[in-house]
Amino acid sequence: MRAEGKMLAKSIASSRGIFTCSCLFERIKQTENEIVQMFKLASPKDDTPNFGNHPSTRRSMSARKLDERFIRILKIFKWGHDAEKALEVLKLKVDRRLVREVLQVDVEINVKLHFFKWAGKRRHFEHDSTTYMALIHCLEEAKLFGPMWKMIQEMVKSPCVVGPVDLSEIVRVLGRAKMVNKALSIFYHIKTRKCKPTASTYNSMILMLMQEGHHEKVHELYNEMCGEGTNCFPDTVTYSALISTFAKLDRNESAIRLFDEMKENGLYPTAKIYTTLLGIFFKIDKVEKALGLVQEMKEKGCAPTVYTYTEMIRGLGSAGRVEEAYSIFLNMINDGCKPDVVLMNNVINILGRRGRLADAVKLFENMESFDCTPNVVTYNTIIKSMFESKSPVSEIVLLYEKMKSSGVNPSSFTYSILIDGFCKKNSLEKALLMLEEMDEKGFPPCPAAYCSLINSLCRAKRYDAAHELFQELKENCGSSSARVYAVMIKHLGKIGRLTEAVDLFDEMKRLGCPPDVYAYNALMSGMVRAGLTDEARSMIRSMEENGCAPDLNSYNIILNGLARAGGPHPAMEMFEKMKRDWKMKPDAVSYNTVLGCLSRAGMFEEAAKLMKEMRSSGLEYDRITYSSILEAVGKVDEDCKVASSSSS
Repeated sequence: MRAEGKMLAKSIASSRGIFTCSCLFERIKQTENEIVQMFKLASPKDDTPNFGNHPSTRRSMSARKLDERFIRILKIFKWGHDAEKALEVLKLKVDRRLVREVLQVDVEINVKLHFFKWAGKRRHFEHDSTTYMALIHCLEEAKLFGPMWKMIQEMVKSPCVVGPVDLSEIVRVLGRAKMVNKALSIFYHIKTRKCKPTASTYNSMILMLMQEGHHEKVHELYNEMCGEGTNCFPDTVTYSALISTFAKLDRNESAIRLFDEMKENGLYPTAKIYTTLLGIFFKIDKVEKALGLVQEMKEKGCAPTVYTYTEMIRGLGSAGRVEEAYSIFLNMINDGCKPDVVLMNNVINILGRRGRLADAVKLFENMESFDCTPNVVTYNTIIKSMFESKSPVSEIVLLYEKMKSSGVNPSSFTYSILIDGFCKKNSLEKALLMLEEMDEKGFPPCPAAYCSLINSLCRAKRYDAAHELFQELKENCGSSSARVYAVMIKHLGKIGRLTEAVDLFDEMKRLGCPPDVYAYNALMSGMVRAGLTDEARSMIRSMEENGCAPDLNSYNIILNGLARAGGPHPAMEMFEKMKRDWKMKPDAVSYNTVLGCLSRAGMFEEAAKLMKEMRSSGLEYDRITYSSILEAVGKVDEDCKVASSSSS
């Protein structure tokens, strides 16, 4: 038994894991007095000789050693009897400064909590806002949000003074922890009992609410702020937050009104505020107003930032003013404003969309000279532009390989662009390889990519492969998207497999995937092909009952069915109803469908009237329809002659 006891003691000693300090290694064998002796100051004869005239240096060295030893005790023994003894021996006064310093030490959070509670029970000691906030920050850093909230509540209930600065910081801490409702609760509690908020406190609340998406509450708080009196006038930070919030809520007029109000109150808008207003003016198609704002900004001595230039370039690009956007980019470079990758991506995108691929590629290749490294968005933009500009597949593949060799990982959107692009270029095998690579990289199935592939496989009459992919998507996702269903339904209808198309349509509804307008149109098109025009027409009513608004294509499908099966009168009746009752403006397909029907029935006068109406609506005649009418009647009117000569 005695031998077993020795072994157990040895095991306990080794399991303590007490660093490498020899004087601490034998902790278990020491008495309490020996522990105390370990922390006593060494006498002069035991240490380096004191050279007489430097007592202060000697004391500071000893104090430094004692602090280090106390920290070491905390790390080894945590907080408890040993650490208390160390405090007594070191004669460290338990005051708020000591508490703050201990809370800054790199020890476990539980040690800090126990020490904080112990200190709070000492006679003649009370925690103040500085000690509470120090612990609250420690708990936040440790992500112990529950204990952090309890400590905030304890602080508020305690006698300690909580000032506006403390309240602002509490709000920020709770905001970072996503505890918005608790922040609101504590704000109003402290506001009514402890302190009167300042503009800075309100700003902290407004910024927190804005960052967490509680935009509606922001305006309410702003109104409260304005009612507080002279201490709470909104400042630039307030207006900046409010204008950004209203911009995100699409309350553009309110944002513009606040912008004017802040200037009337003698405040100067920052570059961020000007940039937000720029975005608003471009969004509501007030391009000249936006450009005037840039001029005002410069006149007021507020230098545009890279974010301002980005907003200008994006806005002008969306307005189709590509040359101006590119010119602003060049002027920005000349003015010494350094572009970032977001701005470069916007310029490349604008140039690519306008078919200026060479300029876009040149800018892409020169990005390094601006200290900008292309990211996945850059490569996606260039690849998409190359497909749209009908670049050779080999060049696109080379760019994709360069992307990977540069260490830029393709995203799900990259693969979607590549698959769709290869499908449109009839490079089906490459598209299938991309889908396989996408799967190997661990990306979830992308319905858009499957949609492109299934559509291309069906066009190539590879129906079994298309069906296999469709089933694969359903197995991997548990269901499929409405758009993929629509593609399958469309092609099944085209090849006369209408029963299967109807089954898929019913399956959509059964699986909780509401059919969209494309799915309805696909099924109606198949029904019309099968001669079931009346059934297709009833689908229009079904769409409306299920909250899916028919589009022009929906009516054109029915119009086509009536023109083929019912003759000119039902088609003309439907055509007039489209314009009169459904407020649908017919397109070239609508007119050409009815014109073809009229010409086949020999109703040339009616066809001639409809052709004049079509021309006055700014639409071109269909050459096949026009030829059939000319062949039958010889001559319709002078407009037709002009159209014939121009088309030839």
